[in-house]
Amino acid sequence: MDVYRIEDLRRPGKKYFEFARTTDFSAGVYRIPAGGSDPQNPHNQDEIYFVVAGRAQFTAGRRTAPVSAGNVIFVRAKETHHFHDVEEDLEALVLFAPAEDSRD
Repeated sequence: MDVYRIEDLRRPGKKYFEFARTTDFSAGVYRIPAGGSDPQNPHNQDEIYFVVAGRAQFTAGRRTAPVSAGNVIFVRAKETHHFHDVEEDLEALVLFAPAEDSRD
């Protein structure tokens, strides 16, 4: 068993920090500072975000929604998506299934 505190998973200068990986899933913490950009491309895996802190807009496909702490977002594999208009430092737990890049 591994136990993490989200504050212990912060890595200066890194937007994404993966802390768990198996063949079935991977998990990490994704951070975007207020006013920052989200350069990600569509993934070949289904993805779930749990927003831990912050406020932003999230667009997936043609839909846009405001997101903040407590929101859970599901994105299907290969769907274009990104955070934008980040008003407060954004921090999200990210789960990929199967593991990120495992279908590449």
